[in-house]
Amino acid sequence: MSSTSKKSQRKLRVGVTIHVRDGFQSVWENGIFQNCAFLVQILNLSPEVEQAYLVNPAGIRPNDAMMLDDLGLPIISLDQSMELLDVIIEMSAMLDDNWVRAFKEKGGKYAWMRVGNDYVIDIERAMFDKPPAALCNDKPYDAVWTIPEYEVSCKDYFGLTTRAPVKFMPHLWTPLFFEKGIATLPADKHYGYEPGKPRWRVCAFEPNVCMVKTSYIPMLSIEEAYREKPEFLEHVRLLNTLHMKDNGKFIGMARRLNMVNHGLCSFEGRFAVYEYMAHFGDCIFSHHWENGQNYLYYEALYGGYPLIHNSTFIKDYGYYYPEFDTQAGGKALLEAYATHDLRLDDYKRDAKKMLYTLDVNNPDNIAIYTRELLNLYAH
Repeated sequence: MSSTSKKSQRKLRVGVTIHVRDGFQSVWENGIFQNCAFLVQILNLSPEVEQAYLVNPAGIRPNDAMMLDDLGLPIISLDQSMELLDVIIEMSAMLDDNWVRAFKEKGGKYAWMRVGNDYVIDIERAMFDKPPAALCNDKPYDAVWTIPEYEVSCKDYFGLTTRAPVKFMPHLWTPLFFEKGIATLPADKHYGYEPGKPRWRVCAFEPNVCMVKTSYIPMLSIEEAYREKPEFLEHVRLLNTLHMKDNGKFIGMARRLNMVNHGLCSFEGRFAVYEYMAHFGDCIFSHHWENGQNYLYYEALYGGYPLIHNSTFIKDYGYYYPEFDTQAGGKALLEAYATHDLRLDDYKRDAKKMLYTLDVNNPDNIAIYTRELLNLYAH
């Protein structure tokens, strides 16, 4: 029997959970809030969906910094969800196991959209006595949805612990929220690469809260480039490192670097990419470990900034270096410095082409999300 014949003949009503808390909450805290909005948007474009909603279990109104007010995305409560929805996709907010069972008993379908490297995160939480995450639970999932960056590290972890099939979905991004942020910049500041600089200000935005994205490889690679061609560098700014500034291991490593000892490196807090680059940056250097699909890449390419990265998912865009190779990273940075201004128009054109592959309006993406939505009814 086909998947379409196992659901009602009418179109589906689908909800995506979002975690809203008391107090200030910004869309830039992490990428998951944008993920939620993009998922609702693409589901609303599916020919099999009557309406997609954000599900807000807390019942707290999102504040202005969440940037949700004028997007036309309906937000409903948990009580409304039980009565109204055919499918719920658990994403930002985790729902109670018993509530999920009741939803399933009435015929609802339940999927889990995973957009973090939970394999690494959960290991670190267990080993270093951090508060537990909520991966292992007794909810009867119909499927786990995730993105291709986690196929190597997380596929079996997701599948075995949930006893559900794991499906790999397209990563989604549009400049919707990013353009809202850019619009708040002062009139004399501009987000976008400006050619002609004799020296570059290089920024690294890795969050440094988990092994999958840290500043270590950017620091070592930029140092490689600086030792080879010191005249190219004006300053290095390492974002999200203030919480490590008193750590002896980190200080010891940093003091081995010429760029630190020569006063060209600063350790900063957390800032939005559009804000910081408009004021202080010419280039973004990034590194990941089994986490190669990041909004940071798309934001950098959107602005035409040279992006030095090790993501095989966008190997043909920006300036690629492999894995943990700091020498190759340094060479990629110097290549960017030598050639970026000359190829800027082509770089922007290629970036625009790549970014369309992530768009919620891309028919290929709509088709895949529609297919997997219907596949929830195949068993």
